[in-house]
Amino acid sequence: MAEIRVENLNKSFGEFTAVRDESFTVPDASFFCLLGPSGCGKTTTLRMIAGLELPTAGRILLGGEDVAFKRASARDIAFVFQLFALYPHMNVRRNIGFPLLCQGVAAAEIKARVEETAKLLRIDQLLDKPVSGLAGGDRQRVALGRAIVRRPLAFLMDEPLGTLDTEFRDLMCAELRGLHERIKATTVYVTHDQLEAMSMADRIAIMNKGRIEQLGSPQEIYDRPATIFVADFVGSPAMNLIEVGGGLAKGARILALADAIIAIPELREDAPAEDLVLGARPEHIRFDDASSYRGEVFGSEYLGTLQIVTVKVPQGRLKVKLPASQVVRSGEQVGLNFLADRLSLFDKDSGRALRSALHDVR
Repeated sequence: MAEIRVENLNKSFGEFTAVRDESFTVPDASFFCLLGPSGCGKTTTLRMIAGLELPTAGRILLGGEDVAFKRASARDIAFVFQLFALYPHMNVRRNIGFPLLCQGVAAAEIKARVEETAKLLRIDQLLDKPVSGLAGGDRQRVALGRAIVRRPLAFLMDEPLGTLDTEFRDLMCAELRGLHERIKATTVYVTHDQLEAMSMADRIAIMNKGRIEQLGSPQEIYDRPATIFVADFVGSPAMNLIEVGGGLAKGARILALADAIIAIPELREDAPAEDLVLGARPEHIRFDDASSYRGEVFGSEYLGTLQIVTVKVPQGRLKVKLPASQVVRSGEQVGLNFLADRLSLFDKDSGRALRSALHDVR
């Protein structure tokens, strides 16, 4: 396996720029996710790494070698597509072994490597079955097997679980992560599903409009979003975003919100913007009768041990996570208390975080 390094990568289609000045590193044997909404440039980035698209500018280094303008066949990279791309007239054994057959590998070695790969993927009992009769999860394992059997430098996966139903998708997330731990493959995985990315990735690049908005571990991105877009995109429910007026001086520890004063993390820089946005995760808000920041309960959703309560406040609606055992009634007037050291503060115009969960974002 090998490290992948992308430096100042750009891709334009005529006047439209799909990828803008991208730079990131995928360490050897790590699981890296490109996460973002449709049209953000993540698949275009993956296709450039694979050699299926040529960059307009920038470098792509695979194991230290610049491969940006090499053919896909010369990059020793395996690509797993969303729609499996299996050969329906072949059985599982022949599908998995086909890349080796094309490379002229001896029949005995093909047989050994196919059986080894099938055992790794727990589909060895299916080797002589036609792929047309397999369930979606098993077909995806065959597609993975065809990539693994080549023993490439890196694996690229473009939303490989997108066509599976929820049950199979959850199962395959666990299977993919377990497979990664067993074979230690350098993997770049594209998805628009934050749950897939958060459950599998070592590091995530959040993309929006062709740019990387934030790069970090799943925990870093969730706890310390670098922009309003990331705060709104990651999390279920998303971070509550409350518009507040007036600037704040360096070292400020309080913020006026409606008729209430709430505590916030200490600012390390001035926030002179007139329009600021306060961010609070639903689990970082509590009901507190003593609080002067008030709202009215609009409704609640029960999720087993938790409930998500929607509260109408002067600035809109907030989502609050509470224990399911806590009694909440629609129309009830409640006080809200924020966990100060878990809040984020953003500049509305730039979208940049000024202060985020005990950590500066610069």
